[in-house]
Amino acid sequence: MAELSRITVEPREPLASEVSRRLIDYLMSGSVRPGERIPSERQLTEMLGVNRPTVREAIKSLGFLGLLEIRQSSGTYFRGTDSDVLYRLFELGLVLGERGARDMLQARTELEVVVAGLAAQERTGAGVEALRARLREMRECPDDEFAEADTAFHAALADLAGNTVLRDMLKGMRAMIQRGWVERTGAVRSRELAYADHVPIFEAVEAGDAEAARTAMTRHMEGASRRLKEALDQRGDV
Repeated sequence: MAELSRITVEPREPLASEVSRRLIDYLMSGSVRPGERIPSERQLTEMLGVNRPTVREAIKSLGFLGLLEIRQSSGTYFRGTDSDVLYRLFELGLVLGERGARDMLQARTELEVVVAGLAAQERTGAGVEALRARLREMRECPDDEFAEADTAFHAALADLAGNTVLRDMLKGMRAMIQRGWVERTGAVRSRELAYADHVPIFEAVEAGDAEAARTAMTRHMEGASRRLKEALDQRGDV
């Protein structure tokens, strides 16, 4: 007589986590601006079709993370987001998901390319020397310090570009990608290949050739993103 295999049921995500995720999607959609009050617990209960304690638990969780501010006798307000808040949400698996993860990599690629072109256009002697020093650190530092030296090169490039908004956006993205994915997958590219990718970026910036800088950064980011996606796919994270 043939035996029946055991039935395995995947554990269901806690309802409060589902509510938290739904609230995050709502807040990130632009429906509520920073400083505005969100719907009340009663309204959210009716809108989401869940019980009030579950909604209350989700709100408290997002308050603890810094996304919401709970004011007694006034309501709950959206505080807005910064890179630290986004990282905490990301680390806990409350944002992004498969599509968002890939979108994050694509967004970072596009912004790094823009920054490289701006850096070439806006370069100064002091800025180029600072970038040269970061490149030298990438070549000479110990292996366990290479990731930090790599990040420092990109940060110096963003400083040279002179756009504080792009600089801060990329800083947050790099932190999320590094701490959220790279540290979970280990090394996804060789040190030699990574260093070699940065040399033409530096040379183009030094020469003031914005188009060459954008091309070199595109080549670097496409390769780095592809290798990271492959590492994530192997682990089933994306």
